[in-house]
Amino acid sequence: MRKKLLTACIVAALGAGYAAVALSQVKPETLVRQRQAVMILQGKYFGPLAGMLKGSVPYDAATVTRNAAFLDDLSQMPWDGFAESTKGAKSFALPVIWTEGAKFKQAQDQLRTAIGALNAAAKSGNEGAVKAAIGDVGKACGNCHDNFREK
Repeated sequence: MRKKLLTACIVAALGAGYAAVALSQVKPETLVRQRQAVMILQGKYFGPLAGMLKGSVPYDAATVTRNAAFLDDLSQMPWDGFAESTKGAKSFALPVIWTEGAKFKQAQDQLRTAIGALNAAAKSGNEGAVKAAIGDVGKACGNCHDNFREK
């Protein structure tokens, strides 16, 4: 019984090791496409919220709640796609991402914090708080685009 358990543990550990190696060997172009796909989806779900802030889209609490939740999930996804291996790959990312990693990480954290506040405001149902939070998310997005994205 112990031999079977030990063998199963070894096989599981080896499988996990091989999976980690396989993930670490993802082509840089694939990582770039994945992070860009996430950014496109962030734009899709933030666009209606920005429209509500500007007044060009009617305020809809259900859409705000749904889109804020989607943005919360999406905002966690693109960052591992900025691996060092993608440094020379064709993208809009500026080299400063890799030379000023702490500043880039801070921008990511600001976005995550702003989206967290948007989520909380959406759950509160307070339209004024939601609109202020939408503006903060827009500023966080803009900050990253201004400093880390080719124009």
